[in-house]
Amino acid sequence: MEIVFATSNKGKFKEVNKLFENSEIIIKSLSDFDSIAEVIEDKDTFEGNAQKKAKEIFEQVKIPVIADDSGLVVEHLNGEPGVYSARYAGENCSYADNNKKLLSELSGFEKPNKAKFVCWAVYYDGNDFINAQGEVNGEITEQLSGTGGFGYDPLFIPDGYSKTMAEISPEEKNQISHRGKAFRELKAKLIQKGLLHS
Repeated sequence: MEIVFATSNKGKFKEVNKLFENSEIIIKSLSDFDSIAEVIEDKDTFEGNAQKKAKEIFEQVKIPVIADDSGLVVEHLNGEPGVYSARYAGENCSYADNNKKLLSELSGFEKPNKAKFVCWAVYYDGNDFINAQGEVNGEITEQLSGTGGFGYDPLFIPDGYSKTMAEISPEEKNQISHRGKAFRELKAKLIQKGLLHS
């Protein structure tokens, strides 16, 4: 069974592909297709963006699609960067640009800078959406630490840890991360509905 994961992000693809190892699913990324029209993520919720991505990609590839929208929600910043996490410092910005902006925005606040990563994962095959959600709570540290992961991982210390997401192993990250939680829940729902074997 082939499923398209609606992403060109190599870090995301690697994490999610790992979660579906040893199943009958073969996951393709958008990079495996020649001409996929870009989906404009203009919804104001993670759920809305994930569903839009899944539906629009399904309409192009005509095979089942999984998609997610995820981001960082910071308490002191009233939930920012939220759905704008990937482009917080502007269109075509780098992870480094986003991290720099985040530290700048938080510079005047008292510690701790409580935050959470949120992920909405969806499955769409032309019928109803199947949705799942995952969160991991933690706080933003004052300086980048670690070379693993991607995005805001070098600044995010999960609750119960003294290391950032970028300092823990990929296997451990997948166990505790918002994306790991969301896609494990999504996988369980697909099994429950008979769309995937356990």
